[in-house]
Amino acid sequence: MRRTLPGLAGTAALALVLAACGGSTESDSTTDTNTSGDTDAASVEAELTWWDTSDPTNEGPTYEALIEKFNEDYPNVTINYESVPFGDAQNKFKTAAEAGSGAPDIMRAEVAWVPEFASLGYLYELDGTELTADASDFLATPSSSTKYNGKTYGVPQVTDSLALMYNKKLLSDAGITAAPKTWDELKAAAAAVEEKTGKTGVYLNPQGYFMLPFIYGEGGDLIDPEAKKIIVNAPEAVAGVEKEQELLKSPGFAKPPATDAYTAMMNEFKAGNAAMIINGPWEVNNIKGATTFGGLENLGIAPVPAGSAKAGAPVGGHDYVVWSGMPQEKAAGAIAFIKFMASAESQAKLADTLGLLPTRASAYDKVSNPIIGEFKPVMEVAVERAWIPEGGKLFGPLDEAATKALVQGADAQTTLDEVARKYKTEVVKDYSTQ
Repeated sequence: MRRTLPGLAGTAALALVLAACGGSTESDSTTDTNTSGDTDAASVEAELTWWDTSDPTNEGPTYEALIEKFNEDYPNVTINYESVPFGDAQNKFKTAAEAGSGAPDIMRAEVAWVPEFASLGYLYELDGTELTADASDFLATPSSSTKYNGKTYGVPQVTDSLALMYNKKLLSDAGITAAPKTWDELKAAAAAVEEKTGKTGVYLNPQGYFMLPFIYGEGGDLIDPEAKKIIVNAPEAVAGVEKEQELLKSPGFAKPPATDAYTAMMNEFKAGNAAMIINGPWEVNNIKGATTFGGLENLGIAPVPAGSAKAGAPVGGHDYVVWSGMPQEKAAGAIAFIKFMASAESQAKLADTLGLLPTRASAYDKVSNPIIGEFKPVMEVAVERAWIPEGGKLFGPLDEAATKALVQGADAQTTLDEVARKYKTEVVKDYSTQ
């Protein structure tokens, strides 16, 4: 189904098309509602609900401050801000959208959710609107996550990847002068930290997403979308998991718990008890606020170490999306709000305050936070994920496998064979297997 909605850009009221496109329906009708003329921002009226899936403690207050700034120019656009737990948001949105009630007008969606939501007909298509008018300013990789079947369904909010984060003082105390560049160097560095400082050298999070640098490092991946083949249990992926298992058994590596390992990892790192972790820019503000860490001047950032094939970590991030059930009369307010939140100025504010990486090229010229520049080489080795509707479902089975292989010590090949079977029976049923 396709709809034409009135929208606003700056002070000019323009005809804007937001096309709600179902998975198998191209289009059935078009209604033109063209307007023209000068329109004051204060004349735009709408009441919008926005689901923010960011961390409510570390990130939420900054987004709420941006809403207040937006309302200085758009006083008659009410933004009902709702913080929705990230782990619940994907299914909560799908349930509400399917029911046709209770879904937010605008959502901060993880990049893997966008093609899934679009394939189900739950998002407005944004091509031809003011939201895509300056698409060339957005970086290519974050922009790729907003596409489904050649059409645009989101606006890139932030981008990220996993990096090696390290405590500069602990590495210096251990006699280490440069960040490890390979897994073997990481192994040696962890042992040195433990021996010379008595601290944990490396704390790894046993979750599927955080296992990807090891799989990528040996030349592996989860699926091959072009060949429509499941490769999570191929020799390269198995070798990656076996490398991580080897490291976890080595001196200086923490033994992660079976539950809430992420929190345990961050607590140890912030307390100065662990020298190195693998994590992303979303934790920079959290680390900054830890009085026991030593400030951002003590935080080192480097690309994830390389395996035998390469160094690589998954591209992550979030996009702004618009629910296809949003009433047409809200279009002008929704477009104005997303344009403001995705502007170079707003992205620079997020970068300076939270350490989040902008998706606009022009935003980097406005950023003063030096940590952002340190993530540039990290993003240069980032690996683009498969932007397929089923992409977000790949990690449930992988998380289970990570616990079995990395916490319980199960055989890597057997564990990944089980993941492949689940992919075939539950996720990408039309893909071939090894």
